[in-house]
Amino acid sequence: MDIIEAIILGIIQGLTEFLPVSSSGHLELAKAILGDTSVPEESLTFTVVLHFATALSTLVIFRKEVFEIIKGLLQFKWNEEFQFSVKIILSMIPAVVVGLLFEEQLESFFGGKILIVGAMLLVTAVLLLLADKAKNTNKNVSFSSSVIIGISQAIAMLPGISRSGATISTSVLLGVDRTKAARFSFLMVVPLIFGKIGKDVLSGDLNFQSSETLPIAIGFIAAFLSGLLACKWMIALVKKSKLSYFSLYCAIVGVIAIGYAIMY
Repeated sequence: MDIIEAIILGIIQGLTEFLPVSSSGHLELAKAILGDTSVPEESLTFTVVLHFATALSTLVIFRKEVFEIIKGLLQFKWNEEFQFSVKIILSMIPAVVVGLLFEEQLESFFGGKILIVGAMLLVTAVLLLLADKAKNTNKNVSFSSSVIIGISQAIAMLPGISRSGATISTSVLLGVDRTKAARFSFLMVVPLIFGKIGKDVLSGDLNFQSSETLPIAIGFIAAFLSGLLACKWMIALVKKSKLSYFSLYCAIVGVIAIGYAIMY
């Protein structure tokens, strides 16, 4: 992988991690277009680094909220911060279960399966369109809704289904305030990303080559900076009910991807 490819993939990851267009789906499409020839271990290392970058950008954007949550937890009381943390944990359970029990099955959906990516992008388009038409409220995320949102996050492990799109759409359809839905969606994935990184490091799945140091570093910076921009942008767009534009985009890209898969 050269520097230009690393920058392109880093920007794609940073933007699509927060924008509701599926980061995994776009990375698969980008790799197919760029003719990615990386061996699985090297590709996994690069992907993990990019996800780490976007997780850090989330912590930077929500640093005040994260600080308040940690502060509330240290009080060891059933306060708002502790309850929010419990909701985050509940939302993680479905993805953790699916990730541990069906890891091999999930991996089979990656690696150039453009037809699947296209079909799932159409699913994302429908979800975003439904959410955009939903009425806005001031409702908070409840314990029960956090589990349902978590299930949507687990389903979004398929390439082409946007994680942020699925979780934010599910939240809004459940009546959660749009801004609170975006906040919960972005924060709920951070522990999962760090958990996945820790698992890969401990299991020895990551294969780091010294020759890949510069591309990985460049990709990390590109993903981090574009992630900061996309996170702020997405919060504003959700609040203003602008998800229909992304719905149209996902539908167009999905149809193109399906057409490409059928023709080639």
